[in-house]
Amino acid sequence: MTPDVCVLIPTFNEASTIGPVVDGFVEQGYTNVLVIDGGSTDGTREVATTHGARVVEQRRSGKGQAVREGLEYVDTEYIVLIDGDSTYDPADVDRLLEPLVEGRAEHVIGDRLAELDERAMSRLNRIGNRIINSAFTVVHGRDFGDILSGYRAFTRGSLEQIRLSADGFTIETELAAACVKHRIRTAVVPVGYAPRPSESETNLDPIRDGGRIIHTLYSLARMNNPTFYFGSVGGLSVLFGVLIGAFVGYEWFILHVSHEALAVVSAFAILLGVQLFMFGVLSDMVIAVNREHTRQVEAVAAQLQQERESDEPTAEDTDERTPTIDPRK
Repeated sequence: MTPDVCVLIPTFNEASTIGPVVDGFVEQGYTNVLVIDGGSTDGTREVATTHGARVVEQRRSGKGQAVREGLEYVDTEYIVLIDGDSTYDPADVDRLLEPLVEGRAEHVIGDRLAELDERAMSRLNRIGNRIINSAFTVVHGRDFGDILSGYRAFTRGSLEQIRLSADGFTIETELAAACVKHRIRTAVVPVGYAPRPSESETNLDPIRDGGRIIHTLYSLARMNNPTFYFGSVGGLSVLFGVLIGAFVGYEWFILHVSHEALAVVSAFAILLGVQLFMFGVLSDMVIAVNREHTRQVEAVAAQLQQERESDEPTAEDTDERTPTIDPRK
């Protein structure tokens, strides 16, 4: 039996590829396909409608905005998110849904890099993906294989824990960071990744969007790993102070030239760096306590819900308690 699934596809000028993507899911038995279009001018909406998808034109531009708006129209138990550029294979959808249906995960990421065809991604993009994934592992402490994958599936319940704010291609990074922050059970499965069709043009700028992704990754560390966030800035401050101090010491001991102002700057930079590191450690402790408190509250709430459901009378119990009236009396 096909699970209760909505396939969500953000698009922008994907007329040449959206048709096969929609058809691919319909062939797999997933007919609830929702296309959120960001103002395409090449007939994407018309093509998607012709192939049987529901189409909604988003109010603002950007992939992240498309995902947020699309969720307003979804009421299914499971959601599959995929790009409309025909680089992902709809036949892999069951791989993504299996951990959800079996209850092993609440969020599943399709790992393109596990079985990557080198023709599907330029060398620059491959290097950029490796750097970003390694940075994510260091900053957030989890290895999700391919955090930039545009092919993933998740439960509606897990998504309700997340407050998304990204507008563009940083939406995948935000989803991955949110899984760490909210301790959402996340699985990674390999998926195929094909070269983009020659008649289709990419909307991704590797340099510009790559810089935005790295900035988002680092910014999100403020709440997930404050020790790294503040400690990295503090470390740079200490390093700057030490270098200035070394210059002042060299000038004083070797050339007998004093630099009182630079000495003050050096001391200030070192003290600032140490304080930032200490602040990061304290923030990490506060967040850890808050997460534990939240986990305990959620556990108590779940237990109370189970007790409430077990105490509710069933139809059989109601029939047993209802007195039987003898019509002869």
